[in-house]
Amino acid sequence: MEVRWVDGFKIDVKVEDGTVVISANREGLLSLARQMEDLAEMCPGTHIHYDEYNSLEDGSNEIIIALTE
Repeated sequence: MEVRWVDGFKIDVKVEDGTVVISANREGLLSLARQMEDLAEMCPGTHIHYDEYNSLEDGSNEIIIALTE
């Protein structure tokens, strides 16, 4: 799956009191929306892995979003 990013995206993921908080600028939200749309068209089991080394802001918690069915 080709991961599409909007130039200038910023995404931060934190866990606060057991709640996952995803904070993003406009470009970040558009990027995530496009990627979720693309993921929905894939085969079950396909997933996207996000962490501070490949897409998230420094200090972010990693997340994996997977298509289940």
